[in-house]
Amino acid sequence: MNGFTLQLRAAELEQRFDGVTSFVGEDASGSFGLHARHERFLTALEFGLARFRIGDAPWQYLAVPRALVYFVDNRLTLTTRRYVLDTDYERISRTLQEELLAEEQSLRSVRNSLRVMEEYLLKRLWQIGRELRGPK
Repeated sequence: MNGFTLQLRAAELEQRFDGVTSFVGEDASGSFGLHARHERFLTALEFGLARFRIGDAPWQYLAVPRALVYFVDNRLTLTTRRYVLDTDYERISRTLQEELLAEEQSLRSVRNSLRVMEEYLLKRLWQIGRELRGPK
């Protein structure tokens, strides 16, 4: 059975799996699958679960808060901020809900705070510029 290499890359962890026969993920357009010798492919995974299989072994599940997926030369590279890998679907589903969802909500809050701060700074710079130009 022909396979490909899966390289998982995150900020603090990197793993390599040889002999992967199938990968299933979901991007903005929906669910997709990859097999050995797939043509060049690039997409961004949505928040959620992906899965892959080595040979006829059971599926391994991969929880990601988002990821970039690049398949070229029979190598699939998945790059993300963080991932969790498990063979138990129920356990990884709980992890996804409890840990990664909480992390995403926290990041969303930080992004929102930064956006508000940026808007305030731009408004203040505009006001300073008007004051420096003086009355017309």
